[in-house]
Amino acid sequence: MALQLYNTLTRTKQAFAPIDAANVRMYVCGPTVYDFAHIGNARPVIVFDVLFRLLRHLYGESHVTYVRNITDVDDKINERAALDFPALALNEAIRRVTETTAGQFHADVAALGCLPPSIEPRATEHIDEMKQIIERLVKGGFAYVAEGHVLFSPAAQNTAGGVLPRYGALANRSLDDMIAGARVDVAPYKQDPTDFVLWKPSKEGEPGWPSPCGIASPGRPGWHIECSAMSWKHLGEVFDIHGGGIDLVFPHHENEVAQSTCAFGHPAMANVFMHNGFLQVEGKKMSKSEGNFVTINELLATDRFGGRAWSGQVLRLAMLRSHYRQPIDFTVASLQETIATLERLFDKAEGHTAGPVDAEVLAVLCDDLNLPGALARIHHIKDPAILAGTLSLLGFSMNRDDLKSSGPQISVDEEAVQALIDARIAARNGKDWAESDRIRDELLALNIQIMDSKDPVTGELKTEWEVKR
Repeated sequence: MALQLYNTLTRTKQAFAPIDAANVRMYVCGPTVYDFAHIGNARPVIVFDVLFRLLRHLYGESHVTYVRNITDVDDKINERAALDFPALALNEAIRRVTETTAGQFHADVAALGCLPPSIEPRATEHIDEMKQIIERLVKGGFAYVAEGHVLFSPAAQNTAGGVLPRYGALANRSLDDMIAGARVDVAPYKQDPTDFVLWKPSKEGEPGWPSPCGIASPGRPGWHIECSAMSWKHLGEVFDIHGGGIDLVFPHHENEVAQSTCAFGHPAMANVFMHNGFLQVEGKKMSKSEGNFVTINELLATDRFGGRAWSGQVLRLAMLRSHYRQPIDFTVASLQETIATLERLFDKAEGHTAGPVDAEVLAVLCDDLNLPGALARIHHIKDPAILAGTLSLLGFSMNRDDLKSSGPQISVDEEAVQALIDARIAARNGKDWAESDRIRDELLALNIQIMDSKDPVTGELKTEWEVKR
């Protein structure tokens, strides 16, 4: 069955033709692991999980490679590590933050019914590949060294000619238009304000690695080069599909394309770029200032949204009821409707093992993941075994118990929890009540319930903890 996908690069829906049908390759930008993933982060994870499942169905499970990265070097990670673990060396504190947060992410997305990707590379494991690409770009005249930085020049790309794409082609805007609508870091060492960082010096106390291009001082990579390096390492110089949220088109994906095509001399980094639409919560852009910022974990395990916890199956279907390229309004009412919908479907399929996939649903899915159309057809399937097989393709179980809001199985880093408790005790002993309360709230966000008492002999504060269920 022919698969049609909308390509952001061409602005058209086109027949999908993999480079190698025996190894269909897809890369999707993953989380930066410094805090719980919010519900907006869940949308691309669910959308591209469905695409992963569909590709496996069409080409065979062993013939699809899905790479979703973890960004574990970032200013926000450094800030969180220094705040949470001030007594630890920064690199050890960073490791605590990234391992704990990555574990939280895995638990949350598993509860949403998402398969693990084929490969989940970490940025810090690919520094050598980043440096190799950077050195290629400098040698090719697309990047230059300035005051310990290495910067990419979009102007050099646009004047190179040959097979290289125009910088701005993915975003479908001129360079001037893109810069006018973006925050540009103006620095004296830049040859042009539009140049962006591939490598930068590490400040004192920050993580760093030996720099490329003969730079003497240690440094660390820019964000964009990380994904170019990881996709190259695991999928090759050109691959089939690159996915992510619409907010990543510019500058992140535009810069990835620039780096990869200029480094390897190809007209494309990926043949198809796919982007899911924005998510709103109760009709408003999600933000902490609006009071509607909600994490996946809060939805699964607390009454933070709508006065109850929600099952991962319900959250998944709520995400799939709108076309992936369109904006979605995430509301309590939509979740309540989704529960009723799933109960009806599970009643019809109950007791049946997964059978074949409904041919009409498959045809609709192959039309650019038309999930609303597929869900409309699913309600008309009469054969319970075919219904079960079709729901399974979309990542749903047929178990009504899965509709209960039990939340994810939580992975706990006991050392990290104890370090937070020790820091809270130190804050209380120092009468820093604000810091004590902040740490208590952080532990609660990790589903850790603390119980304080005094040692009957010494009178010192003792704190015990348990995982909330």
